[in-house]
Amino acid sequence: MKSLFLSLLLVSILFMNSFSEVRGRKWKGEGTTQNLESIFIGRCYDYIRIVNPAVGEKNCSELWEAFRNAFINKDPCNILPKDYELFIKLAFHTIPANKSLFWENNQLLVKSFTSGARRYMSLSDALFGFVADFLIWCGQANSTGLDYESCPTMEECENNAVDSFWRMASITYAQHSSGVIHVLLNGSAEGGAYPVKGFFADYEIPNLQKDKISKIVIWVVDDIQGPDRDSCGKNTVKILEDRLKALGYDVTCTDNYKPVLFLLCVDYPDDSNCILSSSAPPAQRRPISSDRGGSWNKLMFVSLVGFLFRSASEY
Repeated sequence: MKSLFLSLLLVSILFMNSFSEVRGRKWKGEGTTQNLESIFIGRCYDYIRIVNPAVGEKNCSELWEAFRNAFINKDPCNILPKDYELFIKLAFHTIPANKSLFWENNQLLVKSFTSGARRYMSLSDALFGFVADFLIWCGQANSTGLDYESCPTMEECENNAVDSFWRMASITYAQHSSGVIHVLLNGSAEGGAYPVKGFFADYEIPNLQKDKISKIVIWVVDDIQGPDRDSCGKNTVKILEDRLKALGYDVTCTDNYKPVLFLLCVDYPDDSNCILSSSAPPAQRRPISSDRGGSWNKLMFVSLVGFLFRSASEY
């Protein structure tokens, strides 16, 4: 009898905990990033003081209020891109010609490659993308507070706070890109390097200003030790090339663009795709240390990556 009572008590406790968790989590997505306001304002000052002071003075507290007012006290499934228009207007700055870099399926690689807008300026290297990168946020209807328990995903509702923000930011970024446009795609991505339904396809390509663009350069780079699923002139990359050419753009495409490939190789210096051949005489090819390859390869890659990046920046 006592054993039955304890079993029933345990089941009741587990049920109540599950009920409380479900009741607290209205949506399937993660809740608002903790300390969102502090992170946002801190990133803003970091950007205008350290990362890219050339953009000039910005009122970071005013930017936060404009950003917050776009989604606070509203149905979290009824936030539209236009709700962020004031924030975008206040945060906007010029995107340098020939420096725009669009991408799909390789966000972390892009952040390393652009080096905080020193080489190229992707959307997340512009102030209006920089302050929100990797963050999650949403409000609640009839409440001035943020929802730290859960936020809706794209599957639950298209017009959620985060996705609507990135639509507006993507549209603005595309509209103000000019000169030579660069596109970095992951040739190892499942489903193809170029998603035919995605931010680049749906919001950025349609908003490029053809009269301001001289060329579109596509780079398709495979993951080191990853499969070669897509390449220039094949599969989804060909779909992208054909679409851009049909729109009247001058398009070039390169597989495994070396500056990006060798950036990946820094983490895989001994991989067969990363080992560099030397034209030096055999007597000069001996290891410079007892590490028989590892340290030498790393030194070679760091030096070569630096050289290629300087060349890419000049281009």
